[in-house]
Amino acid sequence: MGNSSEIYKITFLNKGKVYEVFVKQVYQSDLYGFVEIEDYVFDERSQVVVDPSEEKLKAEFNGVKRSFIPIQAIIRIDEVEKSGVSKISSGDNVSPFPVSIVGSKVDRKDS
Repeated sequence: MGNSSEIYKITFLNKGKVYEVFVKQVYQSDLYGFVEIEDYVFDERSQVVVDPSEEKLKAEFNGVKRSFIPIQAIIRIDEVEKSGVSKISSGDNVSPFPVSIVGSKVDRKDS
């Protein structure tokens, strides 16, 4: 993943909210259990109506070169033809699936 013409829509959970952002680069991180996303794409069309959700995302990711998203926070990754409006929505009806990607140590007693 990483051709300059490709655009990806990443949907993930962050602090109880569902984030939907568009990026040009997405790949498995060298940090175990994370996905890296970079080159954020925001809708630059001139609009009379400004979407406050997208403006909040622009401010939050202003100056961010790359983000590391935990794998268990990822809801969906789509390759799309063109970018749309990035947004933050309520995550009230979504909860992360409890997953441990690190092996757990099990105490076993010899019988």
